[in-house]
Amino acid sequence: MVSFNLIMPELNNFLTQLGGEDYKGYIIALFTLAAGLARPFSGKLADKIGRKQVMYVGLLVSILSNFVYPFVSVIWLFLLLRFFHGFSTGFHPTGATAMVSDILPENRRGEGMGVFGTSMSLGMGLGQSLGTPVANWLGMNGLFLSAAGIGVISAVLLLRVEETLSEKERFKRKMLLVKKNEIFDPLVTPVAITMFLSSYCSGLILVLMPDLSGYLGIGNKGLFFIFYVASTIMVRTFMGKLSDRIGRRQTLFYGMLILLGAIILLAFAGNLVLFIIAATVFGIATGITSPTLFAWTADLSNPSNKGRGTGTMFIALEMGIMSGALSTLVFYTNNLETLQTCLYVGAIMCILALGYLQTIRSKY
Repeated sequence: MVSFNLIMPELNNFLTQLGGEDYKGYIIALFTLAAGLARPFSGKLADKIGRKQVMYVGLLVSILSNFVYPFVSVIWLFLLLRFFHGFSTGFHPTGATAMVSDILPENRRGEGMGVFGTSMSLGMGLGQSLGTPVANWLGMNGLFLSAAGIGVISAVLLLRVEETLSEKERFKRKMLLVKKNEIFDPLVTPVAITMFLSSYCSGLILVLMPDLSGYLGIGNKGLFFIFYVASTIMVRTFMGKLSDRIGRRQTLFYGMLILLGAIILLAFAGNLVLFIIAATVFGIATGITSPTLFAWTADLSNPSNKGRGTGTMFIALEMGIMSGALSTLVFYTNNLETLQTCLYVGAIMCILALGYLQTIRSKY
């Protein structure tokens, strides 16, 4: 997660230097589009050839992408590379999440996913917070090569992780032929809908926070993520068991309500203090919703096809992030007023999620 996120705070500026400031939304959108396209394949392969092998595919793509960024000098090549880079997160987290769900006992999934999510959030926050300082110290090329190096370290560490899929198959090319019923697992539909609506806001945050930091005169473009991650880790640590006790749907309702408050606070954040408060509340919301969605996926998935269920959840995640990122191309015209408009649309998505969770109250 550090490798994935280290370059993020500086990509807006990197693209602007190439003359592509009007294409900022594509930085996240193309990345997540590729990830979403990869999910049916990675989910199927995770159930066939093993969790670790799928994770290694993701790491290899990420390492190669970061080595190529320093050679990019035109907009179209940068956007093409962002699309290719997206396949990394289409594979690695799918295998990792399926592996974790193999290990966790059913009555402690919420708690366990909270621990797993804490490591993901810590990696995201550390990467985002170090991106600008590393770029200032080593330059953009040094930033990309640092991300590649961290990916190599992750690949080495993975050697010591034990495979959890008991009956693996040798890879065959026909495994890449994905049938319609292997793309989407209907058993996890409630998770997919809620994940899409909540991750729409994450897409907005990833695109807009570096620019909002600039409007507020904040030097470190990753500052939002420092406070976001600190609060989400604290929440995951102390509230990981919440959904195990009161249920997944009810926990998600509370989390989405807090997320709505965070987006509204962020829309009105005209100074550093409100910005930090909004980041902290956003982290609390994510700390509640993310492990709950992961645990609910494990609850609802067919035990023999956890990779498919996990892939479906991640497809919804990527589609939500991509939709949020692409919406900035429609509403955001590189000024504070239109940035706020984007956040208002995010608030509407939160309200829709709250309404949906209430409508399925009798079933879950």
